[in-house]
Amino acid sequence: MNEFSKVLIANRGEIACRVARTLREMGIASVGVYHESDALSAQVTAVDEALLITGDTPVAAHLDADQIIAAAHAVGADAIHPGYGFLSENAAFAEAVQQAGLTFIGPDPASIRLMGDKIESRTFAASHGVPVAPSVLPTGDIDSFIAEAASIGFPLLVKASAGGGGKGMSIVREAADLAEQAHRAASEALRYFADGRVYAERYIDQPRHIEVQVFGDGQGKVIHLHERECSIQRRFQKIVEEAPAAGLPDALRAEICEAAVRLASAANYLNAGTVEFILAPDGAFYFLEMNTRLQVEHPVTEMITGLDLVRMQVEIAAGRGLSLAQDAVALDGHAIECRICAEDPTNGFLPETGRVLRLAAPTGDHVRFENGLTVGQAVTSDFDPMLAKLVVHGADRVLAAEQMVAALQDTVLLGVGTNIDYLAAVVAHPAFIAEELHTGFVDVHADSLVPADLDEAETSAVLLAALMGDTSYQRQVENYPEPYASMGHWRN
Repeated sequence: MNEFSKVLIANRGEIACRVARTLREMGIASVGVYHESDALSAQVTAVDEALLITGDTPVAAHLDADQIIAAAHAVGADAIHPGYGFLSENAAFAEAVQQAGLTFIGPDPASIRLMGDKIESRTFAASHGVPVAPSVLPTGDIDSFIAEAASIGFPLLVKASAGGGGKGMSIVREAADLAEQAHRAASEALRYFADGRVYAERYIDQPRHIEVQVFGDGQGKVIHLHERECSIQRRFQKIVEEAPAAGLPDALRAEICEAAVRLASAANYLNAGTVEFILAPDGAFYFLEMNTRLQVEHPVTEMITGLDLVRMQVEIAAGRGLSLAQDAVALDGHAIECRICAEDPTNGFLPETGRVLRLAAPTGDHVRFENGLTVGQAVTSDFDPMLAKLVVHGADRVLAAEQMVAALQDTVLLGVGTNIDYLAAVVAHPAFIAEELHTGFVDVHADSLVPADLDEAETSAVLLAALMGDTSYQRQVENYPEPYASMGHWRN
């Protein structure tokens, strides 16, 4: 068993702060890495040590595996936690970490390779009785692939084998569009993932996106921590997640979770992972993919189970095994998470930039505000636009939704445009409350979700009100001397 004394966090922003928090609670020293563009961010002060990393771009710095491993050696770290994104699902990086004599806090490289390839993982899932949607795999000849894909019927979803985040993905509804979309998806896949392979599967209109959090010990023992609902998406990107899934029949819930455990067990899966499914309106569900890392939305699972998923990751990586039994996993209430992003919903969700001028969020046992922001920090287009995550827990889904709307309304983030009002409109929408959830939700209800623009006078009034409510500003005003006081003892 390897007991860690120091762990390097190979990430940034809110997830770096999140991992550092658990490490501190466990008595493990934390080391952070940062690009100079993040010098004022909270991640620098959230860790015990912070090392500057360099690169042609900020993202390139965080993708420099050799530099990160060298940094871990330089500070005497025992292990590396990759967070999510960047190098978290890079099998070569996980392998390099192990070869460097360090522990990778995540799955083994073989599992990352197997599940990271959408085609291989689908074949593996089907071979173990996990349902997959009718599909066509690449043949090496894009034209023959197009002909075979057309035989499945429409609509089709064309996807990059090595893809993620909605890249290299398109919906094809008519045969006349298939060739163009297939070539476009292959080109995009090659550009983003250096792998031009694409596959096609039957597209389910207005499906739900259900995922199951699993943990494995690498020896075939796997448990699930219930499921999450991730159906509220925009351009294939999740924006609202919740746990458990809304209105899911108990028998179907059990079947989906059992399928996830069966898949992970067959792969002798190690550490944390998420098995994702598409749920059709008729109740049929199909394997989508497996993410071999901690998910952005893991806090909703923590809220309903009372577990610390990062702690579990560290303990498994340290060789303590999986001590928690399936029947010991609790399910308490309902949790909802909203992703706060720097974008403008009134202008096609274009990314926003600026500088954080004011930051305040609601507090309480039922609220978590996960972020890596500090006042004065620049928000640029160098990284993903997600700035923070707001998470609430309630006794039931209705209460959780009400608390989320209130929490969003109480959240103040000035200096850069965000989607906070848009998220509040989503969660307060009658269709959301009525559990009418599917991946096309935001498109169907687009007209009633985007808030109207404030005119200049309204904007000024809102900013002034926020400033007047700032206690630090009030203290400055109250401590500023009256004009006559600066004149000394002279009087007219």
